Amino acid sequence: MMKKGKNNKRLFNQKSKEELELELQNEKFPRTTISFYRYVYLNDLETLRDELFLQWNALKIKGRIYIAEEGVNAQLSCPEPFVEAFRDTLNQYKEFKDVPFKIAVEDQAMSFLKLQIKIRKKILADGQDDNSYDVTNVGKHLTAKEWNQHLAEDNSVCVDMRNHYESEIGHFEGAICPDVDTFKEELPEVLNLLKGQEDKKILLYCTGGIRCEKTSAFLKHHGYEDVNQLHGGIIDYAKQIEEERLENRYKGSNFVFDERRGEKISDDIISSCHQCGKPCDTHTNCSNKNCNLLFLQCEDCKQEKQNCCSQECVDIISLSAEKQEQLRKDTGADPNKKYRSSLRPKLNEIQQQKEANETN
Repeated sequence: MMKKGKNNKRLFNQKSKEELELELQNEKFPRTTISFYRYVYLNDLETLRDELFLQWNALKIKGRIYIAEEGVNAQLSCPEPFVEAFRDTLNQYKEFKDVPFKIAVEDQAMSFLKLQIKIRKKILADGQDDNSYDVTNVGKHLTAKEWNQHLAEDNSVCVDMRNHYESEIGHFEGAICPDVDTFKEELPEVLNLLKGQEDKKILLYCTGGIRCEKTSAFLKHHGYEDVNQLHGGIIDYAKQIEEERLENRYKGSNFVFDERRGEKISDDIISSCHQCGKPCDTHTNCSNKNCNLLFLQCEDCKQEKQNCCSQECVDIISLSAEKQEQLRKDTGADPNKKYRSSLRPKLNEIQQQKEANETN
């Protein structure tokens, strides 16, 4: 159901962060955080985008949704009383009918502040040429029980298809965790790491399944035959092991791309504060908008460093708003960019400073 319509430029959030937070705090109903994706051909994207925004905004949906000619990728927060009404809005489109939901496992009230539906070239940027492989020729989907069974097999190779800052705070035991910042880097890196293991059983996992979907098709295109993926990703794995009382083979937290940053899958803390080395699995963005680095910071360092990643950034946030704005203009930084394109250089600086402090 995609009707022709005039694109309305005002179909976006126009409230401040403070107003949005206050609205959520005053709500009288609980919320459910839902994620879903589907590779399916879509057209007339602007009309579709506007239709979805009008319907979902009326249901008080908050979240981040990407649509492209290759499909949809959504992470959102829905009021519990409206979950079925929201599902009905999806089912009226044959392209989205009966799409599986992944439900978050922790408190979800502040997971998203506003509704954003954006048109993208791809729902998951992979750095590959268009049509270079068939994204629909995917691997076998495994339940949590099947996943645990295959993890124990000698011929299996488990690969984490997330970025390094995600796997740093949690991963499956024995998994290969590529040291990359983006999914674009990860596809060729995984192909290199798996070279010579074409006869092995490949087990892929990610947050909700969408990255594994593309990776499994990519690996099959390159000659890997026994390619498997965790159905519903870590989010659904957590739900299944609880419902079926299965052994939890995942250690630590699951990084999520919303205001929570992470949700506990096990009580293990396998990572440490980037500044002092104490056990820590809490990500933060540097308070200096000219930096905005995503890094691990414990509560003590948050207080001492004023939510900043370095003394340089502490000095910058002490400047007036006008001087900070001028600095952004001088360096060409984009204050609206959530994550740096490359985290590694700044993280290396933090690590070097930590080692220097330990030496002294």
